[in-house]
Amino acid sequence: MDPYLSMAAFALASSITPGPVNLVALNCGARFGFRASTRHVLGATVGFTLLLLSIGLGLYALLERAPILMRGIQWGGVAFLLYMAYRLAVDDGRLEPGQADGGPSLLDGALMQWLNPKAWLASVAGMGLFAANDDVLRVWLFAGLYFLICYASIACWAWAGSFLSRYLQQAARVRWLNRAMALLLAGSALYLLAG
Repeated sequence: MDPYLSMAAFALASSITPGPVNLVALNCGARFGFRASTRHVLGATVGFTLLLLSIGLGLYALLERAPILMRGIQWGGVAFLLYMAYRLAVDDGRLEPGQADGGPSLLDGALMQWLNPKAWLASVAGMGLFAANDDVLRVWLFAGLYFLICYASIACWAWAGSFLSRYLQQAARVRWLNRAMALLLAGSALYLLAG
């Protein structure tokens, strides 16, 4: 198989599957619409790409020498997922006038990727598969390809959420969606603690 086709397939499989960032994109699309969600989509994509590049350019080697740092990242990720779950669980589901442009920011999306264990696993596995042997050009090519696929994948989740918004015109339905997303995020966090 062509190496770039393999890279694209890996990027798609790891970007489009459910995970914390995609769940937040779905919720953001449902609550605030697709346009407002693009801040989260872009932030998450940039954050992931910077993580991928960092791993490919030597961060993983540093973390292997200092496992306490990796453990700290894992605990930080669990704490952040639980915090996001809490915020969703206590949200009243109402959008106030002028709040329609709210939602996760570009920085929230980027930070979420750096605290997202799924992103770390995809970065380490992807770089190990496609850009080993210190091939810097291949690291950059893989990151560029991944950027495009990651953006499109997260945008699909935000678009799906915006499609759902027509069914979520009542605050009670938004609360139901928020609490379902909160349970999924909390479940992700607990799964990481067990692993």
